[in-house]
Amino acid sequence: MPHIANARSAQFKCGLRFDRREISGAFGDLGTDLPLLAGVILASGMDSGWTFVLFGLMQIAAGVIYGIPMPVQPLKAVAALVIAHQLDPSVISGGAFSIAVIMLVLTLAGAIDGLARLIPRSVIRGVQFGLGLSLGWLALSKYLPSHGISGWLLSVTCLTILLVFKREKRFPGAIMVLLIGVTYALSTGADPGTLSPFSMHFQAPAVPAPQDLWLGLILLALPQVPLSIGNSMLATRQLADDWFPERRVTLRKIGVTYSMFNFIAALCGGIPVCHGSGGMAGQYAFGGRTGGTVVINGLFYLGIGVACFFGFNDIVALFPLPVLGAILLIESITLMTCVRDTLQPRFDGAIALSVGLIAFWLPNGFLIGMMVGALAEALRRFPFSGTILQSEPTKQ
Repeated sequence: MPHIANARSAQFKCGLRFDRREISGAFGDLGTDLPLLAGVILASGMDSGWTFVLFGLMQIAAGVIYGIPMPVQPLKAVAALVIAHQLDPSVISGGAFSIAVIMLVLTLAGAIDGLARLIPRSVIRGVQFGLGLSLGWLALSKYLPSHGISGWLLSVTCLTILLVFKREKRFPGAIMVLLIGVTYALSTGADPGTLSPFSMHFQAPAVPAPQDLWLGLILLALPQVPLSIGNSMLATRQLADDWFPERRVTLRKIGVTYSMFNFIAALCGGIPVCHGSGGMAGQYAFGGRTGGTVVINGLFYLGIGVACFFGFNDIVALFPLPVLGAILLIESITLMTCVRDTLQPRFDGAIALSVGLIAFWLPNGFLIGMMVGALAEALRRFPFSGTILQSEPTKQ
């Protein structure tokens, strides 16, 4: 029917579609975001309802702005530091402001584009491979075994469903897995809280003082910026070029929205955020192809936030870690397989795998890996390296 085909084409061109595949894709990044958000809220004392609401609104904005699965994610290094040191919300706001200023200056000055020219494709693939290894290790070491034998059985069941129904449009695997997780949580005694219209509360955002801005810069911004340049900017733009070349996503656009979202987080008391190749890979792997995926994801977090306002402060318990771990493992595999296009020529593949292993194993590994990979690529361009580091064998 022509009019239906035209309507679907128009939906895709405008960048928003809301079918079952988009709904499934919306939960492809759940295994990363939800535990980090919950961990930061518990460690810092941030208002749970407002944090989820603001995070959901930024997701919706990203979906509308980009028209592709360009999710908003908690900054991983920031989240880890906040959880480890139990930093105050005002310091978190100071960190978000410092990160926003640094990334906006780098973007408007053209420094990000300069780095993109200096850092070759093989190094970017290595960053993606390293992030995939990190996420996979987190899933295998922390999430999947968290509930003992029953948790392993649950995670294996979820992984099987996700793999079997990976390309199924009518019964997306991610939705089935989430329903199984909620059923398991309720059957094992999880209590999301009791609805009480009179318990609605709101905690005013923490305004950062000058010392909070300084602490946020030293403790949060400086450790995060190298990872953001590699994963949130360069690797994310690479995936957007790979999967959505018609959208022509630029580094400048990514840098501006990245900075704007963190200015909002700093001023409104939200968690510092980024765009990320891992989130895009996860949502793409589960069927997301338009910005509708991110809008749906945002509405999900918006709903959690509203529920928290009314007393459902333990609603996160409805999403067991083994289920989140299964989703996270699929996301990590999708990221790691991006390295395939560098395996030939062999030297590109060696650089990508080396960068990935460095990023995974070493402290500040993403920064070190990018530097080592860029140096190796530069060395092979020198005349003396021509006979040793040739990407392709010389034909006689």
